[in-house]
Amino acid sequence: MKKISIGSDHGGFQLKEYLKENLSINYEIIDEGCFSTDSTDYPIFAQKVAKDIETNKADLGIVVCTSGIGVSIVANKVKRVRCALCTSLDMAEKSRLHNDANVLALGKMNQSFEEALEIAKTFLSTEFSNEERHIRRIKEIITIEGENN
Repeated sequence: MKKISIGSDHGGFQLKEYLKENLSINYEIIDEGCFSTDSTDYPIFAQKVAKDIETNKADLGIVVCTSGIGVSIVANKVKRVRCALCTSLDMAEKSRLHNDANVLALGKMNQSFEEALEIAKTFLSTEFSNEERHIRRIKEIITIEGENN
């Protein structure tokens, strides 16, 4: 069973809880917080999820805030993380097929909870294509990542 690390700030808390409840049927969920709608800072929780990916504690991650933008910026600061903010099923599928994204960013305001769940399911169930051109491009990303650290 795949391990999924999930985290949000207060703005994404309700969506995180909805996703956690619905995804726990098929995935082992690691909840990195937050744990209420009390005001909090998104970098704390996005970094925890990203670190779970970096250290192989989880196979894939999901980060949530109001827009999805802040958490995606934070997650992408962590080595080995390729976080994609997805607002459609096609984006979720392509982020995995072509970019081997390992963290999904969602914004509570971008879609209904039901649509967000379908995006998450698509992201989590899609495997990387392993096509040579995509492997080459990911290696280029990893090279850039190494140059910036």
